[in-house]
Amino acid sequence: MKRQIATTRDNSKTLFVPELDEHYHSIHGAVQESLHVFIKSGIKEFPDHSTVNILEVGLGTGLNVWLSLKEALERNLHINYTSLEKYPVQAEEVAQLNYTSLLPSGPKSSFQDIHECEWEKPVILHKEEATSFTLLKQKTDLRAFKGSENYNLIYFDAFAPSAQPNLWTVQVFQIMFEALKPGGLLVTYCVKGEVRRAMKAAGFTVEKIPGPPGKREMARAWKKGSL
Repeated sequence: MKRQIATTRDNSKTLFVPELDEHYHSIHGAVQESLHVFIKSGIKEFPDHSTVNILEVGLGTGLNVWLSLKEALERNLHINYTSLEKYPVQAEEVAQLNYTSLLPSGPKSSFQDIHECEWEKPVILHKEEATSFTLLKQKTDLRAFKGSENYNLIYFDAFAPSAQPNLWTVQVFQIMFEALKPGGLLVTYCVKGEVRRAMKAAGFTVEKIPGPPGKREMARAWKKGSL
């Protein structure tokens, strides 16, 4: 898959795929989008948890992993993070991403570790008594993924339905519904009517909430039940 480096409006970098006409992050701001969709609207919905299990669909640039690690350090969380990616980015692409310079308070040394650590095995990126972060990267398609009620939170960060319609179906949302614990949450930037209908058909309770800069709304979907 051919990719190009692009600069978004908050000066953070992203990747662009010409054949799909898709950016990995919003052109209105890569960091702003990830902070809003996945951190503010996702992991911060679990303020009373000491441990959060996260499934990410689309490792991509590693930005969501890095921001989640930053959140773990700031809140003394234990995070177990599984990320699925069929087309990993290359080292020369990672070297051109500028997230650590834009967020200097973040865990600088760990951004490279996200991309350089082994695949298909849990890797501890940080560990203290009060906080830890374990990353499991898997080169697999979501449609082949199996995980029953293991996760509190899903970051659904696939390319848009126009580019990857086969990842926005009822059947795929059923896989994610089954992967969540009761009371679990799925967050995504996409709020199209057909996407919300597919989520509801899979069993989710869906809400529209304010979106990140450049996008009026986003979707948040709950698996109702006690955590």
